[in-house]
Amino acid sequence: MAETESSQQIFWDNLTALCGSAFAGEMTGFSRPADDGWLDKDVVMHVRECNDQEIRIPLHVGNDRSRTWVLTRQDDALRLKHDHRHQDGSEDAVTWYGGHTTDDGRAWRQTFPVDAFSKALFLAQGLDASVGNFWSMEIRPGEQLFAYELVRSGRRFRAEFDLNRPVEPPPAPWGHDDATE
Repeated sequence: MAETESSQQIFWDNLTALCGSAFAGEMTGFSRPADDGWLDKDVVMHVRECNDQEIRIPLHVGNDRSRTWVLTRQDDALRLKHDHRHQDGSEDAVTWYGGHTTDDGRAWRQTFPVDAFSKALFLAQGLDASVGNFWSMEIRPGEQLFAYELVRSGRRFRAEFDLNRPVEPPPAPWGHDDATE
């Protein structure tokens, strides 16, 4: 009998199938006033770089090109990290935070509880509430939806992207060799 693909492998394959494409999104869950700066901005995700071990997805909020989601395959888990950069390409003080999956998840949704490195970073930066973060990503090809979500006590942030409506890929995120300005 053939071995069935894991939920993580199906999720990975569905995400890499989008490589090179960009999609406009909208906020469908937010906390005020924490997320007010996102509400009047165009939000675009770009599945920009993909290989067997890593997927990089810059997230543009208006003209802000500081954010990139970095998914990495590990032996028995997926890891999500957030690469935050300044316009000059230098790393933000709060960068490379995220977490690892703790189970196979679902083919359409993977959840990443905050890891020890991120907890220490958040505490060092005075972001105590963030030590309870859970991030999730969803990709539902049949529904043509990609979603990114952050939840913790007192906060829920969610952005959804319509996979039926690709947009022109945006400029490179800050800190990449081909980024300008």
